[in-house]
Formats: sequence, structure tokens, C-alpha cells
Amino acid sequence: MKTLDAFLAESAVEPSLNDVIRRIATCCEAINQQLQRGELAGILGSAGADNVQGETQKKLDVIANDMLKEALQACPQVRGIASEEEDEVVAANLKGQYLVTYDPLDGSSNIDINSMVGTIFSVLKGQGDGPVSEQEFLQPGRDQAAAGYVLYGPSTMLVFSTGDGVSMFTFDPATNDWIQTVERVALAPDTKEFAINMSNQRFWAEPMQNYVADLLQGSAGPRGKNFNMRWVAAMVADVHRILCRGGLFSYPWDSRKPDQAGKLRLMYEANPMGMLVEQAGGEAWTDSGRILDIQPEKIHQRVPVILGSSEEVKCCVEYHQR
Repeated sequence: MKTLDAFLAESAVEPSLNDVIRRIATCCEAINQQLQRGELAGILGSAGADNVQGETQKKLDVIANDMLKEALQACPQVRGIASEEEDEVVAANLKGQYLVTYDPLDGSSNIDINSMVGTIFSVLKGQGDGPVSEQEFLQPGRDQAAAGYVLYGPSTMLVFSTGDGVSMFTFDPATNDWIQTVERVALAPDTKEFAINMSNQRFWAEPMQNYVADLLQGSAGPRGKNFNMRWVAAMVADVHRILCRGGLFSYPWDSRKPDQAGKLRLMYEANPMGMLVEQAGGEAWTDSGRILDIQPEKIHQRVPVILGSSEEVKCCVEYHQR
């Protein structure tokens, strides 16, 4: 089994990009240590403020964001960063080659109940040598140089792609090494499992309501088979399950905020997860097109998300095209 360092050394990826991935992985080790201590470290509960999206910040949201920001600003290869917890893009090293966007702690509402959370990241090529601007970040997901996440669960896992498949690494606390445990993720095209927040069903657009209603009819309905539903309330955990055993994940548009395209953010949630799913053989769509083809308009842009096993995603999208 290869360590992360050995894997990166043998890859065809530019050494500068490898350095960025190592820097993120090392910082996530430190975030993991904070999570393991939990209440003992005084990191649980609300931070008493909202982020730029108007969402209540948890203490560890702020801590994880500051840790990643500090680590990436200290990396010579990083030109600028953008985070869910930052109002604006943040300059790092102007001569750096890469831009990094991230969600420092996805699923942070799970922290206080000791459930799974994660860190999501996306790496883009820098496009200038002057001051960093938001416009420089606004690249389609197809242009990502790398994308991945760290899942903080019973074991801590790093899952990423640099455009040549998806690899999974498990952190070994005995040696402080990331060890490759899945060489190449292959997502099954068919599934009998879906992940969605059913409490919002009455607010969805009619096509998504019809799709899920048909799933719930099971073998007696038009799909002719029984489906299981799973929902962890952390995108990292739900997508990780899908990469491991197939399935469909969706967070669709709903009518409570009709002018808001969706809940999930394009640049640091949908795009990196979309890259991973497509690299594993799956599909990643909104209700009208492929996620990775979207031209971003702003750093905190939101989109509806449908991703996972290819045949099931296509089936769901067909409901929206009828």
C-alpha cells in the first residue's frame, strides 16, 4: 500500500500541485485532531455569528476556516483562496500558480452530535499575476486541476482526483501517514439507493416530486424495484457512501426561496463533488445541465444538485425534461 507522498511522487501531476494537495491534507490532520477532542477542546456549539450566506456558524467552522486559510496562505504555490466562511476572496502569494476554494467543515450541524463531517476543496489554475480578484476564480468545473474532500468519521479519509480517476487514502494515526486504500474508485451505473432531505418534499418543483414519488412506490410502481433512502445531512458523508457503493444524491431547488437556485454552492461543493463523481464514472447535473459545464457568475453561487450513479442520474434528469 502506497503512502500519499509515494503516490504523488509517482504521479504525472505537476510537483507544485502535489504540494498544494499535501498542504491541504496536513491541515486536515490538524482539524481532525480538534474534532477528536470535541467538547474537551471547547470547540462545540455556535460561534454566535452568521457567515456570508446567512447561516449560523459553529465554533469549529471558524476554527477550521482559519486553519486552512493560514496553511494555504503559507503555501508558495497558492495565489488566492475562497471559502464558504469568507465574504470575499483572500489573497495568498501573488506568484503562486493555483487558486483554492473550500468548504472548511461541511455538515457542521452534525458536530454537536458527534456525527460525520468533512472538508471539501477545489483547486484551479491561477489566471493572472496582479492582485487576486473574484473574477479570476470564476472558471467552469471542467477546468479544475484537482478536487477532493476529507471525511472525518470512524476513520479519517482523503478522497481526491487530479483528472485521472479517484483515489482514496485512510489516515493511519499510528504512523501519521495517509495510506492508499482504494486505488481507483468505480461507481456502479445502477442503484437502488437515494439520498435526499424528504422533509422538504412539499417545496420541490413538480418533476422532482414526481421522481421521488415513483421511487417510493417501489416494485409496485413504474420503476419496478424497491429503493432505500439514506440521509446523513453532510454532503461529504452522503457522496462518500455513493462513491463506495453507488446511489443518487440530490439537493434540489425548492419554493421557499424561489429566486435562489439551490442550497449547495457551485464553486466549493457542487464542482469538486461533481468532478469526483464524473471521474469515478458517474454523472453530476443540475435540473437542466451538467454541473461542470456551468460558467460561474459569483464565488458563492448556488445550484441544484443531482449526482451519483450514471443511469439513475439520467433517469432523474429525464423527469425534469418532460
